[in-house]
Amino acid sequence: MKNAVSWFEIPVNDIKRAKAFYEGILSIDMLDLELENNLKMAIFPSEESGIGGALCEHHDFYKPVFEGSMVYLNANPDLSSVVSKIEEQGGKIIIPKTQISENFGYMAVFIDCEGNRVALHSNK
Repeated sequence: MKNAVSWFEIPVNDIKRAKAFYEGILSIDMLDLELENNLKMAIFPSEESGIGGALCEHHDFYKPVFEGSMVYLNANPDLSSVVSKIEEQGGKIIIPKTQISENFGYMAVFIDCEGNRVALHSNK
């Protein structure tokens, strides 16, 4: 097994608001996808062999959550640039940039505009 995780989904109540939040803090463009079952997705960019994920809106299936599993988003090379945008985009920082160890880099945790607890990781 190359990676323990192959795909992740972050539940949202408002796909447009959440997409704008993540595009704003990560300086990325996300791909919109709407399926016949009313599932709306905004897909994070990833390399062909990399781990992928999406924001997902479907009011009968996805509910934003503060407790439970936590996704760590790649904020390399230095997560400080992402953290600096979180509050201006409508999120809240709950653990500022913190060194994990010299070998494992840095992390931070925030609450996104939908109420999800999400983390960041970077080498610097």
